[in-house]
Amino acid sequence: MDPGDPEEKPAATDPAGEPAGGQDPCLFLQTLQTLWSTRDLRQAIVLGTKLQLQADLDVEKMCAPLLLQDKVDLTERYVDSSPLLQQRLLALMDSWCQPGFDIRVVARRYPQATLRLERLSPRALGRQVLRLLEQYRLGPGLCPNVATQQRLAALRCLCYKRLVERSISRESWAELVQGLVGQDECLQGQLLRLLASQEDVAAVAQCALDLSLPEERLPATVVAEMSQLRLQERTDKASSEDRRDDCYRLPIAREDIHFLASWEELARHEDTLLQPGQVVGVDLEWRPSFGAGGRPRVSLMQVAVEGRVFLLDLPQLSNPAGGQAPRAFSQLVSRLLSDPSITKLGYGMAGDLRSLGASYPALAQAGQQLQGGLDLLQVHRQLRVADRPAPAVDGAAGPRGLSLLVQQVLGKPLDKTQQLSNWDRRPLGEGQLVYAAADAYCLLEVFWALCREPARFHLPGALPWSLGLGRSKRRGTWEPPPQKALASPWQEHSPEAEAPEVPARAFRVVCDNMLGGLGRTLRCLGVDVRVLHSGEDHRQAAEVARQEGRVILTSGLPYHKLRAQVGAGRCLAVDCSLKAQQQAKAILRHFNVRVTPADIFSRCQACNCDQYLKVSKDVMKQLVRLSVHPGGPGGASTEGPHSDGEQEAGSAPEEAPGGCSYDPPCRWLEDADLQTRVPATLANGTQLQLAGVPAGVLRRPGLRHFYCCTGCGKVFWEGSHLARVTSNFREVLEGAPRPASGPS
Repeated sequence: MDPGDPEEKPAATDPAGEPAGGQDPCLFLQTLQTLWSTRDLRQAIVLGTKLQLQADLDVEKMCAPLLLQDKVDLTERYVDSSPLLQQRLLALMDSWCQPGFDIRVVARRYPQATLRLERLSPRALGRQVLRLLEQYRLGPGLCPNVATQQRLAALRCLCYKRLVERSISRESWAELVQGLVGQDECLQGQLLRLLASQEDVAAVAQCALDLSLPEERLPATVVAEMSQLRLQERTDKASSEDRRDDCYRLPIAREDIHFLASWEELARHEDTLLQPGQVVGVDLEWRPSFGAGGRPRVSLMQVAVEGRVFLLDLPQLSNPAGGQAPRAFSQLVSRLLSDPSITKLGYGMAGDLRSLGASYPALAQAGQQLQGGLDLLQVHRQLRVADRPAPAVDGAAGPRGLSLLVQQVLGKPLDKTQQLSNWDRRPLGEGQLVYAAADAYCLLEVFWALCREPARFHLPGALPWSLGLGRSKRRGTWEPPPQKALASPWQEHSPEAEAPEVPARAFRVVCDNMLGGLGRTLRCLGVDVRVLHSGEDHRQAAEVARQEGRVILTSGLPYHKLRAQVGAGRCLAVDCSLKAQQQAKAILRHFNVRVTPADIFSRCQACNCDQYLKVSKDVMKQLVRLSVHPGGPGGASTEGPHSDGEQEAGSAPEEAPGGCSYDPPCRWLEDADLQTRVPATLANGTQLQLAGVPAGVLRRPGLRHFYCCTGCGKVFWEGSHLARVTSNFREVLEGAPRPASGPS
């Protein structure tokens, strides 16, 4: 049906039932037909929307060319006021997501339009459909093709987690896969193909056993392996128990885990849950959806106190048929969150509380009610473990998030095989109960460990008091301080409050490969900076940020994708029109980073290492003389007319205005630090870059010593660069809330 065919459509009317504008709608429809035929689609959409003629126009003919040109905003504007048109638009988009559909067939109808078909892959279009379904509050049943697409994506994800990562238990995997596939023959076939594509026959056979798949549809090698596995079931269970010994073990007895599902049970333990002055660990669990079933509802709330864990059955406690339970439950949670004397520990608390509020309207203000909250995710981002290596970025099966924090602090990671289990199931399995309790109780143990040894993790001394908490006689309980303490850099704060202050050396960022200059500038100021290499994809930044607790600085289009992966406040788009120095100042102000003179050049600009060795001038002369051939190509001879200032741009000065001097906390180079003298190589295998030391610098009067980076071997000496950096960033230094101090 053509847009301008008034004979087949009712006349457009205004809200009073009269023709729009008192004019014959046929005239307007003819105008829209002209605009549409000349491909002036934007004007046609704007005019049709203003005149409220959408119902008189064909949705597909008006919206299809807009979608092909990636003008989704105009299509949304076109259907905004009509639920019926919204449904028609989504049905059209869903039809393009059916298997085997060729979008080029539609594109041929619009040869004059500038098409952007690369934006219309089934996956990209499916994301748009899901977004609009949520925006328009429509059910997924309206878009069966996208729903199937999402279930298939979830199926692939589950197979990857079970067969590659091994990060989900057999029981949880089988239950989730069965729930996804059901009786859908298409998904059943996809599942069989996914399993057949795996090279690990034993793993595929185990999956087939767990799902009770028909043997006649499986390869003969898999069927044979299934027979062997049936005989080894007992051995597999024993080895599974052995693997769990390598993970964090809950230090309390099973009888100290209490599952609360009624008002009477809540009332029985209310005093323990709300005891003033104590520290509690709080966590939530919900059924994983992998994007296939809408936003999941929180199923379980865990509250850990010293010696006990309480598991709150949220669906049952919030059930209106539960009598007094819903009101008692919401009141208890509100009192727990709002009591400033009770320290609430969490990991990613803001996101958890948003999910809690979205699941239960009575707790919609949970995030705003929180007082006395300490998010260990913020602590994790500041934490540095000197005696443990940093985790590998590409380690797919390595611990991350809270599991990584527990490993770094307590020595063993969490066992996450129950994380993706069905938390809506009742009764919960024994493994689920123990996992849920451990997820909350480990927060307490991590907190106690950090309070005992803050220096080991490069955290502020007297950690409890720096958080505004004073310790009482009982382990695990805390008394409020006698007067209001300074806000902790890791405590939850309202959006209106000023960002908490962060010391420069505790601030950690990852820059994309377009911000190398900014990275070097921030390193000058003591910031821990990881810069992606040119061959690394921007998605690597999100992985690094999650695993190493860094803030992402990006200058390109991936900003929104990265921000969605790491959350608000952990990703910043940098203005590329500014110079690196201006960018650095803006970032320091944005994150309230405190820079002192002692921070300047505390970190190597080249490799980000913060460990130096001090070398006397005489020893440096000897090393240079041994490492180069006089007059050889590229060599730095101890004789010759080299200017004293040749390399000072990368050096550190002896004295600068304002009393700033460069003397980083480091020890003198000893014989034991050198693996070899020719070439000069440190015990860790790093070769000193002696060719970059000009002979003129070695002869300079008054020069006392040199500094060698133990990470890359770069050599620094006293010059004028510190004075320039101090001058350039004087406003940042002067604006620091606390006076500058010496190196720590």
